[in-house]
Amino acid sequence: MTRIPHLLGLEELSSAQIRGLLSVARRFADSPSLDRAPDLLQGKTVGLVFFEDSTRTKTSFETATTALGGRPMDFSAATSSLKKGETTYDTLITLKNAGADGFVVRHPSSGGPAYLAAKLGFPVVNAGDGHHEHPTQGLLDALTLEEALGSLKGRRVLIVGDIIHSRVARSNAHCLTKLGADVVLCGPPTLLPPEGALPGRVTPRLDEELASADAVMMLRIQFERQSFFPVPSSGEFTRFWGLTAERAALLKPEAFVMHPGPMNRGLEIDSLVADSPRSLIARQVAMGVPTRMACLAAVLAPDRLEQWAKKEGVVP
Repeated sequence: MTRIPHLLGLEELSSAQIRGLLSVARRFADSPSLDRAPDLLQGKTVGLVFFEDSTRTKTSFETATTALGGRPMDFSAATSSLKKGETTYDTLITLKNAGADGFVVRHPSSGGPAYLAAKLGFPVVNAGDGHHEHPTQGLLDALTLEEALGSLKGRRVLIVGDIIHSRVARSNAHCLTKLGADVVLCGPPTLLPPEGALPGRVTPRLDEELASADAVMMLRIQFERQSFFPVPSSGEFTRFWGLTAERAALLKPEAFVMHPGPMNRGLEIDSLVADSPRSLIARQVAMGVPTRMACLAAVLAPDRLEQWAKKEGVVP
């Protein structure tokens, strides 16, 4: 696997680099216990710098760091010197001087982690930036789908909801198409990108696509990134684009349902669907730790990862 000094987005990675990260993540996921994980981050401190709230992503990065023998350095923007006017750059320099060997950064501005990576010259993993990308989410979703479906080549994946504001949609569109999947982006016309802006076909007609889908990934409306409701009412959104139990019945029996969370139950997805046997939502959460272990090792400890992969017969 070609080395990656940072993980800022999946658009910039090759299909071979993506497959390499997934191979490592799959080996970690297949391990019977995190206690048996190699100490690839031993002696390293990982700064977890989140300027937006997070549950799944931050917790799994912290667990991933610890599992690999590293030390997580937690950071809270709400109680930091940012409140006194300190710049983001100076904040990270402070954390670097305090012992951080690299950073996991979630930032409200698209391109925030890339700016910091370029300015710091220090390893950075993007944990979600604005409506740009969420690369580790895209990777864990691909890992979850490959576990359920096998090869993604020729598989049809619908991504439904607020596409234009969703960093998850962007990362998945780039990742899944590079793995050979047929991606369809669906939602209200006001929440869809122009055709060609992202990999995949764009359509507002969800019902016409369901019967041919191998998986459907639902997205919440990103209310915090817009100043108006993009459809006349929440009821109308659910009526035309929500994955209700009735709409889920149009899927093939072997098709799967996904959601990156957090879910707005009853709006974009019905609880009966989210909790059904065809749901992969819980598995997506479980795949977060091994996927982020692979990403942290690839960025912060590439030599150790390469040696371990060779010893274990993993082809990164």
